[in-house]
Amino acid sequence: MKIGLLLAIGLLCIIWIFLNVKRVKIEKTVFTESNRELQNPNCGFYFIYGFMIQDVEVDYAKLVKERYQNDTETTLTLVHINLQNYREGEISQKGLANIEELFNALETINKRLIVRFSYDWDGMVQGREPGRIDTILLHMQQLEEILHRHQRQIFLMQGLFIGNWGEMNGTPYVNSKDMQRLASQLEKITDPSIYLSVRMPMYWRQITRLKEPSEENISASSLAGRLGLFNDGMLGSESDYGTYGTQRADEAGDFFPWSREEELAFQEKLCRRVPNGGEVIVENVYNDFENARKDLALMHVSYLNRDYDQAVLEKWEREIVREEGCFDGMDGLSYIQRHLGYRLLIADTAISRQLLQNCLFVKVTLKNVGFAPVYREPEIRVTLCGEEERFTYMIDKSLNQLAGGIHKEELLTLNTRIPLKELSESEYALYFSIVDPDTGKHILLANNQEEEPPGYLIGKVHFNG
Repeated sequence: MKIGLLLAIGLLCIIWIFLNVKRVKIEKTVFTESNRELQNPNCGFYFIYGFMIQDVEVDYAKLVKERYQNDTETTLTLVHINLQNYREGEISQKGLANIEELFNALETINKRLIVRFSYDWDGMVQGREPGRIDTILLHMQQLEEILHRHQRQIFLMQGLFIGNWGEMNGTPYVNSKDMQRLASQLEKITDPSIYLSVRMPMYWRQITRLKEPSEENISASSLAGRLGLFNDGMLGSESDYGTYGTQRADEAGDFFPWSREEELAFQEKLCRRVPNGGEVIVENVYNDFENARKDLALMHVSYLNRDYDQAVLEKWEREIVREEGCFDGMDGLSYIQRHLGYRLLIADTAISRQLLQNCLFVKVTLKNVGFAPVYREPEIRVTLCGEEERFTYMIDKSLNQLAGGIHKEELLTLNTRIPLKELSESEYALYFSIVDPDTGKHILLANNQEEEPPGYLIGKVHFNG
């Protein structure tokens, strides 16, 4: 008797739901991969612009406008600021005012900044950088307020103010103790959102005192979690011009250079969490196109100098890509440009009606076919647009696990539920978007579909009852 009553009640509930909920028809967009160029924040080619700081009046607004007027195809720029005029003591008030005005002017160029402070532009650092480390530490401290005021535009800072060209070589301060002091000071005076970077994996290990860039190790250290790499000898030789050594790790020790193979493997692990970039140099077999794209993917490279080395870049441009898919037939330079950093695409979507919850279940599956992750966590949104109504739903999930590079086939599924009881219109379009947290811009996806203002159309929902 009781079972029969329960079945009857259940049947009545089902009939009530059938009669009272809206009938839904769903159209789903089918996505395909594109080889188009994407201008997204924090990745791609960059150009270098140098600024010598002096105690003279400079119209930085005019100077920056003139220098950047033809630089329209990049989203990054390397700003190299020379402090050699202050090697004997503190940066003057006029010098600080000029640095402030420089950053104010850079706010107008609509680019994310890679910032490098140093005392040398010519590979002649001796006699140009301060003779005492305390002076460098003082300069960092003096810059704290300026860097905090402009932190939203700065992607990362290269180096520790020391060495030829700011590349941490040819200087007495490249020892574990001094580098730890400099890195600790730079960490203190910069916002945690700004990445830092050093010239070699060996320096990273010496500064952090970590031999293994595991998830646990990096998460446990605020500095290690921000400290990436830059390599201005990239693909230049078997050792990347002294970046790597010849001995295996177990022979060399934790805090010395390892063989190329082991240092590349180290970078593959580390740079799933922190950025890597620089410039390629000296045409040789290590930067032949096939070798280059393999190692750039392994190192998770996000950015490269567009000016240097032209011989290498022209070699890539002469190569033709031969592979299945949308990049077949493209020149090698364009291929590498399109893969620097992250390159996200929608691999699949699913939209279904969940009757008992009276909601839509939306699932979006992403892939990252670029060389590197999205390091700055973006906002992920699904937006439902009717003729008069608009509803936005946030998806709280990290994209960092889409590491790209050698992990480019890995998939990440995002999902959300959209309640139907609030909807009053007969038709809605469903959009997916990813928003960069620093610029507020939508991240462009590598699908053939064009983005619309609310995002990428993933489907339409029609109500007929």
